[in-house]
Amino acid sequence: MSDETPICSAKGCRAAAVWVLAWNNPKIHTPERRKTWLACEEHREHLSQFLGVRGFLKDVVLLTEWEPPEVPQAPATGTSGTPGAS
Repeated sequence: MSDETPICSAKGCRAAAVWVLAWNNPKIHTPERRKTWLACEEHREHLSQFLGVRGFLKDVVLLTEWEPPEVPQAPATGTSGTPGAS
């Protein structure tokens, strides 16, 4: 395993991640916001249940198929369209 290999988010686990668990906390995140945890095969169900019981879990996707949502760009400021220009 290299330093760049994604690892499971379960406490103490160093196994390679296979799954992405997309979630958000509706009390603090906008509905479209997605936070992610990574899971190995062994911990996918446990982490999914932890998030699911709280109503946070939105999706479970294979890491190889995960496409992070696009982050909207902040509008440019100033009259020239260049940030910081005035």
